[in-house]
Amino acid sequence: MSEKPEDVDSYIAAASPEARSTLEAVRAAFRSAVPEAEEGISWGVPFYKHYGALGGFAVYKRHVSFGLPVNLRDEDREALEQKGYVTGKKTVQVAFDQRVPTAALKRLVKAQARENEVAKAR
Repeated sequence: MSEKPEDVDSYIAAASPEARSTLEAVRAAFRSAVPEAEEGISWGVPFYKHYGALGGFAVYKRHVSFGLPVNLRDEDREALEQKGYVTGKKTVQVAFDQRVPTAALKRLVKAQARENEVAKAR
């Protein structure tokens, strides 16, 4: 991406055609997990907030990386890796030829939203 996108729609539109369905699926996971979350562009990529950071995603040459502001739990990382996904401390990579692990992503985003809500209530 040579120019900074104005919004998530323009970010997805600027991505390669083979990336767009993965980007749309990851976006849908965020939106359905926490419909009231604020969607925008932060650090040049789609990012979501709900009483604090929820996470975001970025497109790369052969995958989309989904990221959270906190470390993934070991059991979440292991379950995703067993299904063929590459994980990092805070990220899950979804190759363009892989099915997006929507249920897992939604669960992770909902858990982060709950943590943000509890922290805000203190």
